[in-house]
Amino acid sequence: MTTTRTAFVFAGGGSLGAIQVGALRELVRAGERPDFLVGASVGALNACFFACAPDASGVEQLESIWCKLRRSDIFPVGFAGVLRMLGRGSLFDSRHLRTLVERNLPIRDLEQAKLPVHVVATNLSGATVVLSRGPAAEAVLASAAIPIAFPSVRIGDDYLMDGAIAGNTPILTALELGANRIIVLQTGYACALDGPPVGLAGLGLHAITLLICNQMARDVQIIEGKAIVHVTPHLCPLDVSPFDFKHSEKLIERGAQATRAWLDAGGLDHADTPAVFEHRH
Repeated sequence: MTTTRTAFVFAGGGSLGAIQVGALRELVRAGERPDFLVGASVGALNACFFACAPDASGVEQLESIWCKLRRSDIFPVGFAGVLRMLGRGSLFDSRHLRTLVERNLPIRDLEQAKLPVHVVATNLSGATVVLSRGPAAEAVLASAAIPIAFPSVRIGDDYLMDGAIAGNTPILTALELGANRIIVLQTGYACALDGPPVGLAGLGLHAITLLICNQMARDVQIIEGKAIVHVTPHLCPLDVSPFDFKHSEKLIERGAQATRAWLDAGGLDHADTPAVFEHRH
């Protein structure tokens, strides 16, 4: 008899990572307990925090963090960014993000978490690097190092950047780590914007969220028959840019409401298909 090994997979998506918190609240309330977690980009931060407190109180603490979060806590906009871009190749210094991570993660190293957690990043050759041990803050910073926005992070012999760039997304990573049941907490993307996001960082983040959805739809198809995959709902219409952090509370509640309805309708009773990543009005 095959033992079920469940992984929660946290995708990237900038400020839309708040949606994952609402979905997580309802999954925990429904009694879901993963064997391990996999995260990329902002999903790496959510995964690492939940790994340290994998229960309802941990989700509540994560909600509190998100509701207090402002764009300046991660992306300090100003003329200094232009100068940094010219001199160092990135718009933002990662010190603000580091402070946020170190202030809120109660562990120093990944292996200290209560649940095994694996962080996906990308090296300069485009290969996937999975970080399962070592400094948690460095792992999150590496996975969230969006090209142009943040500088790459050196870990060992690799210079690492955003996990969304890798060909091996968190879904495939979860499969390779032994999961045969995967629950994807997606962020989706802003499917109802009136126009393109403002600024290089906003445009870049929007493009990455589209890339993530396309990659994940592909990967659900690739692993068909190898694992059961469930995908929490994508919110659409959604007009919040992944660069806009003013709407976390609303996104958390919408994510929770959609996930609750999905669970009540038997969302975990059958495997999902790539179509679940398509936007629907």
